[in-house]
Order: sequence, then structure tokens, then C-alpha cells
Amino acid sequence: MPLNNTIAQLHAELGIPDTYARTCAMTFHEDCASLVDAGTDVFDREVLMAAPAYKAWLAMQAAASEDDIVLQIVSAFRSAQYQANLLRKKLERGDTIEDILKVNAAPGFSEHHTGCALDITTPGYDALEESFEKSPAFDWLKVYASRFGFGLSFPRGNAAGIAYEPWHWKYSG
Repeated sequence: MPLNNTIAQLHAELGIPDTYARTCAMTFHEDCASLVDAGTDVFDREVLMAAPAYKAWLAMQAAASEDDIVLQIVSAFRSAQYQANLLRKKLERGDTIEDILKVNAAPGFSEHHTGCALDITTPGYDALEESFEKSPAFDWLKVYASRFGFGLSFPRGNAAGIAYEPWHWKYSG
């Protein structure tokens, strides 16, 4: 799928290689146009999600709670512009675009644009850290998340070449 003008312009501004869309092994995603209020995340920021993902999240969170597991949102919907700003901040601190693209998808390719991806944490574990894989919450998610339509997007050695993210789960229905 060819990039729309906005995404192509963001890629050019950020120095993302022209070959990225063909070689990243990720799907292009337009920003979700129909989002619902999903409360706040662990940083007390507004959370928006696609309605079906939000409904599944609530059911999964409730089921986890019945097993004494607390699931919390770190991040949900992010626009392509928000994603670009994340990359800009990393570029400003001196990271190379090549290194950044090993841990962050380029604008237009983040599952967060769909409103169906969640970064999840649990009390006692730092958000967005690989150590989350040692939590009872991660163990629970590995067993039960698929029952609610969620799957781990970036396991070790994933085809997209994105660093392992035990906290990143996407609702696919």
C-alpha cells in the first residue's frame, strides 16, 4: 500500500528510509477514526481505544482480577503524529533513526494507530520494561489473553525486527 502524503512527509522529515514500507514486515495503519473514552492510563493520561478492543479489554481485565491479577494500561491509541513526536524526541537526544526503528514503528505502521493495541503493566513492575515478562500478569496474559482476542505482537525474534515487547498486546477480535 502506498503511503499517504502526510505519512510520506513525516517519514521524510524523520529520515526514515524510502524502503521502510516495503521492508519493515509491518502493516500500514491509518489512524482509527472511531475511538471511545477508555479512562486514564497509569500516568493519568486520557486513553482512547476502538470500541471492540475496549470492550474486550474490560472483559479481560475483569477476568484477570478474578485471578488476583491487576492489568493496567500504559498506552493505547496513538496517532501517527504522536508516533512521529516520539521518534523526534529520540532523534533530538542523539539516537539514530536505525536504532529507533528497532524499538518503535515508524508513523503509519504502529499498531497503536488502530486503537486496538495496548501497552500493559501491573503494580510492582516498571512500565515498558522487559522485566514485565517475569510478572504474574504476563504469565496470565500468555495463557488467557487469546480468549479475549488479544495477542502478543512482538515476541522474541519477530519478523518485524522490533525489540521484544512483552507488554505490547493487540486486539484482533
